[in-house]
Amino acid sequence: MSAKIRTRMGDGELVAMSPSEIREDIAVGTRDAAGKAGIPELTDEEQERLYEIIADPSRIVSVAPGDEVIVTDDGVPGSLYCGQDDSGAGIPMSRGQATLTYERACAADTVSLGHSDYSFKPVKNVISEETNAYYNISMGTTAPFIYGAQPNLGSYYQPDGPVRNPADLLLGGDVKAAQEAQEEAAEKMRQDILFCGRKLNDVGCEGLNLDTSASGGDADFMGTLQVVSELKEEAPGMPVIVGASGEFVLGMHGEVTFNDKQLAGMYPHDQVKVAEEAGVSIYGVAIGTSTNESLAWNVARSVTFTKAAVSAANIPIHVNVGMGVGGVPMCEVPPVDALTRATKSLVELGKADGL
Repeated sequence: MSAKIRTRMGDGELVAMSPSEIREDIAVGTRDAAGKAGIPELTDEEQERLYEIIADPSRIVSVAPGDEVIVTDDGVPGSLYCGQDDSGAGIPMSRGQATLTYERACAADTVSLGHSDYSFKPVKNVISEETNAYYNISMGTTAPFIYGAQPNLGSYYQPDGPVRNPADLLLGGDVKAAQEAQEEAAEKMRQDILFCGRKLNDVGCEGLNLDTSASGGDADFMGTLQVVSELKEEAPGMPVIVGASGEFVLGMHGEVTFNDKQLAGMYPHDQVKVAEEAGVSIYGVAIGTSTNESLAWNVARSVTFTKAAVSAANIPIHVNVGMGVGGVPMCEVPPVDALTRATKSLVELGKADGL
């Protein structure tokens, strides 16, 4: 009988699997991604290499020297001063101190700033304070300094926002009104992001991150692409990063388009093409993790989607590898053995430009 291999499930649970079980999960995982998105499966050689990475007896794995990639982030400095209720360390320090600590003590490739309510709608109300904080902190940073927030279309719906909630309208069977509500919310979202982007560009913003785009479905993605296109016209020197919220754009509206391309149902290799057309500088693909499946299954699936997106892209692809995306287990503190296997696989086999 073959020796069992120490590995993980998608929720981080430590398990033991046989070599044949891991190989089978790799095959099933890549087949699942390929079948859903209409993209190639990993080759036999790639699947065998992925098995070697998953089965490596070392606790931590990494790429070979010279194959390292850039790491961007969406608010890592905040994890130093935020409380435990927000997955932070709760250290009594300012945002500026946290940013410089992350840059200098952790040798970060990039650093970032974001409001505690990480969405553009609330940021608009305090944009003067945010631009002041960004400008002052940027005087001390050396690494590229990114400002981030989420488009978050859902924040514009009642009861928290001004627009009628499409979920309530759909319950009443009024599909047309639900679509119109999403379009209205997308326009308000576009205006808020544009307002914030202009203000940040005025103080020399080195990069704007529109994080977790399309979380509200295809209308969310449409508004995001529209505002990127406008911002790049007005501020061509300000890089704009767009991060996805999942591998599949949900058709909450179902009929919205960008450059005559239907957005609902897009997988990463299609998402990146419309992102390019909008002027996005870096696109962050996001592939969901299934907690019921093994690390091998999840990583194989993520690598398959990523490889296809990279092949289709003319801009850098930085894969989202946080809690529950990119093959990383869905838990508050992902185990380092699983995290490094996912990232090594995405870089070595998925050919990701960054993480």
